[in-house]
Amino acid sequence: MQRKLFLKPFWIMSKLSIVKVGGNVIENEALLLPFLQGFAELTGPKILIHGGGKKASQWAERLGIPVQMNAGRRITDTDTLELITGIYGGQVNKNIVAKLQGLGCNAMGLSGADGNAIQAIKRPVAAIDYGWVGDVQSVNSVFFSQLLNQGLSPVCCALTHDGKGQLLNTNADTIAAQIAIALAKQFDVKLYYCFEQLGVLQSLEDPNSLIEQIDTKKYKDLVDQKIIHQGMLPKMKNAFDALKQGVSKVAIGKPEMISSSIKHTTLTLKR
Repeated sequence: MQRKLFLKPFWIMSKLSIVKVGGNVIENEALLLPFLQGFAELTGPKILIHGGGKKASQWAERLGIPVQMNAGRRITDTDTLELITGIYGGQVNKNIVAKLQGLGCNAMGLSGADGNAIQAIKRPVAAIDYGWVGDVQSVNSVFFSQLLNQGLSPVCCALTHDGKGQLLNTNADTIAAQIAIALAKQFDVKLYYCFEQLGVLQSLEDPNSLIEQIDTKKYKDLVDQKIIHQGMLPKMKNAFDALKQGVSKVAIGKPEMISSSIKHTTLTLKR
C-alpha cells in the first residue's frame, strides 16, 4: 500500500515565539529560573526581550542618581544612560544568556546596536524632555532571521542606537512589539508579555480578578475607568499596535503561560 505524503504548503509560516519578561521576574530567582526553563523548552525559533528597570532604579538610588518617570516611562539623562547600559546590556543580559546556555538554549545577547539590530531616534522634546530615550524607527528583520535560522535565540535588552554612535534607552515592551511586527511578514508570530500577575486585573487589590479577553473597545473603557494605567499603558498600546500590524496573538500574564495552559489575558482586535 502506497503511503500518502503530506507536504507542508510553502505559504505556511514557521511559528515564532517572542517573549518579553519584566523586571520583577528577572530579580526573583524563584520566578526567573522556571521561566527560563520554560523558554528554553519552547519548540521552534524564539526571541527573548527583557527589561531591568527595577534593578536600574535600585542602583540609581545607591549611586544618588534621581529616578524620574512619566506614565511608566523612564526619563534618561546622561548619568542614567551610563547606568542602564551597564545594567541592561551587561549584568542583566549576560546573566540571562549564561543561564539559558546552561539550560541548553543557544542564546545570544544583543543590544539594538549589535548587528544594527534596532535603530531609533531620540524622542523630540515636547511637554516632557525624556532625555536619551529612543523611539524605534527600524528593526533589522534580515539580521534577526539569520540568527534564528542558525538556531540562535536572541536575548535583547532595552537599548537601541541612532546609527550615529549614540545609544538610547527604549521601552522593552515597545522593542518586543516592534520586533514582532517586523518579523510578522516572515513568521507566524505570537507575542507574550510576562510579569508577576495573572494578566490584566480588574482590581490590583484582588490578584484573582483576571480579565481574560480584552478587545480594542474594552481597552478604551478600562483606560477611561483608570483600571489600566501607569506601566500597563505602554504595554497595552504596544500590544494592540502589534495586532494591527500582523502579529497573530498577544498574551499578557505570568511566566508559566508560555509553557502551560495557565489562565492569562488575551488581546484581540474589535470584531
